Amino acid sequence: MALQCGIVGLPNVGKSTLFNCLSNAKAESANYPFCTIEPNVGMITVPDERLNKISDLVNPQKILPTTVEIVDIAGLVKGASKGEGLGNQFLGNIRNTNAILHVVRCFDDENITHVDGSVDPVRDKEIIDTELQLKDLEAIEAKITKVQKLAGSGNKEAKAVFEVASTIKETLEQGKSARTLDLDEKHWELVKDLNLLTVKPVLYVCNVDDASVVNGNHHTKAFEAAVAEEGAQVMYVSAEIESEMIDMEEDDKKLFLDDMGLTESGVNRIIKAAYKLLNYYTYFTAGEKEVRAWTITAGFTAPQAAGVIHTDFEKGFIRAEVIAYEDFIELGSEVKCKEAGKLRVEGKEYLVKDGDIMHFRFNV
Repeated sequence: MALQCGIVGLPNVGKSTLFNCLSNAKAESANYPFCTIEPNVGMITVPDERLNKISDLVNPQKILPTTVEIVDIAGLVKGASKGEGLGNQFLGNIRNTNAILHVVRCFDDENITHVDGSVDPVRDKEIIDTELQLKDLEAIEAKITKVQKLAGSGNKEAKAVFEVASTIKETLEQGKSARTLDLDEKHWELVKDLNLLTVKPVLYVCNVDDASVVNGNHHTKAFEAAVAEEGAQVMYVSAEIESEMIDMEEDDKKLFLDDMGLTESGVNRIIKAAYKLLNYYTYFTAGEKEVRAWTITAGFTAPQAAGVIHTDFEKGFIRAEVIAYEDFIELGSEVKCKEAGKLRVEGKEYLVKDGDIMHFRFNV
């Protein structure tokens, strides 16, 4: 399953610097490869300590992690919703992503000019939000116009679409993003074809100075207060610190992070958070040939998880042999898990858990 997160932000907020850090990130193990697909798209592996621990016990020929695509989206100016600047490209690129990493500047530096003359992350966020909301409003109004007559004639489906679209329209007109609405999945399905920009889940990345990377500062406090109702995650990262660590050896990086009061790099935290943003789980397959991480959505059944490997696995699914990650690590092998009764046989209704180690039986 391809997960694509778009990095957005105004000029000079550190967006491109963070993208470059992500693109050149040295993962914790050589097992994590990185490749550039296009100049502005990075395919980056999701750091997962569990994969290494399983591999240490199995000693496979290959180790294959799961991945996330990070896209450095074109800059934004006011009026993007009407095509100003690179607005159409910016909005089109966001529409193609699954989630948004919204970078805001939360540091003061006289040597780095701000496009609006002063540092104000709340204002910066509102500029981008407004442009996305205006574009969604345009799409929603077109939808309402399209179904209004049919809804008035008594068509149940058209009426349902009209009601949901009208609710979203009211929210957008209040200056709120569509994601703030508490709608059932069946309601969102009615407007899924619009691929609304403000429905996409968002992670806010506050780019701070070195001294604020642990506890934040007055800019981050103001920003967190402004987004509190959204329920979105807010993360502090110093693009300057991340840049300094790009070429460091792993041992030096750990010492550097310790000195800064950090346990993990901002790059790794961003990648992990991006992966979790869409409520994704990882399950593993483990054997002598390879240990591999697979991405699924929370709530997937065993046959659906098998289908991520190959559609034939889902069609011909018989059963799944499952070992919990904690049991595998504690006992050290599949054989010992079997002997201890920790290998379970699960059927078609089993909901896969994050970290499950699985082997599928199926008919060809």
